[in-house]
Amino acid sequence: MEPARGTGPEGRWAERLPSLGARGPLGRDVLLAVVLAALMVLVTAGTSALTPPQDRPPSTVEGWLLVLVAAQALALALRRVRLAACVAVVVATQVALVAVAPDVSVRSVAGFVAAGTIGTRLPAGRALRVAASVAVVEAVTTGAAAVLRGGGVDVVLQHAVSALLVWGLAVMVGIHLATRREHLRLVQDRADQLERERDARVRAAVADERARLARELHDVAAHHLSGMVVQAAAVEKLVGRDPDAARAGAAWLRDQGRETLDNLRQVVGLLRRDEGDALAPVPGVEALDDLVRTAGDLGDDVALTRTGTPVPLPPLADVSVYRVAQQALTNARQHAPGGPVRLTVTHEPGGVRLDVVNGPAARPASPARGEHGGTGLAVMRERAALVGGTLDAGPVPGGGWQVRLRVPVADDEGGRA
Repeated sequence: MEPARGTGPEGRWAERLPSLGARGPLGRDVLLAVVLAALMVLVTAGTSALTPPQDRPPSTVEGWLLVLVAAQALALALRRVRLAACVAVVVATQVALVAVAPDVSVRSVAGFVAAGTIGTRLPAGRALRVAASVAVVEAVTTGAAAVLRGGGVDVVLQHAVSALLVWGLAVMVGIHLATRREHLRLVQDRADQLERERDARVRAAVADERARLARELHDVAAHHLSGMVVQAAAVEKLVGRDPDAARAGAAWLRDQGRETLDNLRQVVGLLRRDEGDALAPVPGVEALDDLVRTAGDLGDDVALTRTGTPVPLPPLADVSVYRVAQQALTNARQHAPGGPVRLTVTHEPGGVRLDVVNGPAARPASPARGEHGGTGLAVMRERAALVGGTLDAGPVPGGGWQVRLRVPVADDEGGRA
């Protein structure tokens, strides 16, 4: 989030100054010094004109006063590039003003601006020390100049107090402005950091949702469509020699297609979170019997064994076990067609274990056009990681393949998993 530009007096002046030739800190300070010099000359001349003739200083003194107030204001052009030189010129011209006319109290705004600059550009402690030193130097030198020109004690005190007030109060104002500016910068930096963190969280949430969508679509589509491909190949062979069996196979394909569409609608509905949609429950461990029965209808040699005492699983763990079993059956059908597949669900203390072991292929596997390989195994590992589980997959003796998933379950009922 960028700060708004052109808002407030500072923003408007920052946009207008370049058009006046004031570019960069030096250019802006030169413009400030020229404007202040012109104003101070006009104010000093106007004050002198309004003074009664008997109280007015000689014309030569008036000329020197105008020159000195102009020089003092012009010294502000160096306030951000040569601050020490600027302060030295301001103090020197103030001493000269007192020396020229000790009885005339002439004080331009240059001293206030220089003292404020010390407060904004130096650390607070150092700024106070520098301002105090400058005030003492000016008080002593102006007092000495007043004494040398015949001024009384009251005149000396007047210039000394003026120096202490100008440098003391103005530097405090400068420190306040610097502190406020730093606070606003920190607030802006914090706002920028919070916005970056928010954007990162949004991107992470979008990535997680995309990954979840990819897993669900892969599991649903790969399992159902692989079975439909197998059944379609069987129907193709039966069309000419066994029309009744071919019609039964086509009817199965129609029903399986409808089931696939329902599952895809379920996935999309879960992602959309439509309150009005009546969605079917997400399948879990209890639905493995239907999964095995459907695989048997396709001609696969699949068996399911359950051991241990079944306990309710958390929803995410429950669906993860089902999806891993579904994907393992799909992989076995694609890479080892006709081979026996054995599923074992073991409820053990602290977790649930799923073992899917398939034997070697009974017939050659059909080449999968456009298949890059490895996607199903990667999805299974992602599902295991989501529930804090582990998944191992690899060959077994005799040419088969095994997938083992273990999902931890919190012990919440007196030691029962």
